Amino acid sequence: MKNYIKITILSFAAILFATNITIAQDAEDSGLPGENFSLEGALELFKKADSPEAFEKMLNAEENHVNNLDLNDDNEIDYVRVVDNMDDDVHAIVLQVAVSEDESQDIAVIEIEKTGTDEAILQIVGDEDVYGEQTIVEPYEAEASENGKNGPHITVERVVVNVWGWPSVRFVYAPGYRVWVSPYRWRHYPVWFSPWRPHPFHVWHPYVVSYRPHYHVVTTHRVVRAHAVYAPRRVGSKTVHTRTTVVKTRRGAVKKTTTTTTKRGPGGHVKAQKKTTTVQGKRRRG
Repeated sequence: MKNYIKITILSFAAILFATNITIAQDAEDSGLPGENFSLEGALELFKKADSPEAFEKMLNAEENHVNNLDLNDDNEIDYVRVVDNMDDDVHAIVLQVAVSEDESQDIAVIEIEKTGTDEAILQIVGDEDVYGEQTIVEPYEAEASENGKNGPHITVERVVVNVWGWPSVRFVYAPGYRVWVSPYRWRHYPVWFSPWRPHPFHVWHPYVVSYRPHYHVVTTHRVVRAHAVYAPRRVGSKTVHTRTTVVKTRRGAVKKTTTTTTKRGPGGHVKAQKKTTTVQGKRRRG
């Protein structure tokens, strides 16, 4: 029976791998800036890094294929700076680009909360002005269980990951941690950084897909306290916002309509309310 479970899990993994290959072949460039920054890749690098400073360096290394942004259209890759906003036991680690001397744009924020002595949860939230809509990605693990009365039946479920074992997470929760705020800004970058030309979409996209097997897009904020810490600190660029709005309008990228239905009882008192949200033309993450 154990062999059957093992074979089934391997088959499931093979299906996921094949699906990723198909997506890589069929995907089209939406024209949104977020197509050029991998949220899944950023989490994978954060998982491997041993500090926010090391994470920043990894983000800006061409060979890691996570950053392909050129928000100011100068035909050079943008430098992504990392800024940690810490409040008690929550962290909102912002990934940000200086678009010009006067404007910066948040690309995404990694939100972390401790949920126990040796437990923590984490999500990365892509900025709506970069991805067309707020996009939440989190790590997951596949867990197989056997059930069924009429012969073996395997159910594979995605479970939320305890990220306490990630070196970067342990680092920011260590006693004496000094909050990391990148010292770099517009036209003032580290000596090791040498910007390269952005890769064409058909070259860039297969690298993005390779990061996806252990991360998935969700619609629910799990890390609510960290998100509340970040929200009032969000930084956006008018230039990027305008460009993204044009793309969304042209493609009909995202249109949400919320309808509230109210049922009233005797005397006009509200008996129940139901909100229905319809999303049209939602952008596919290829």
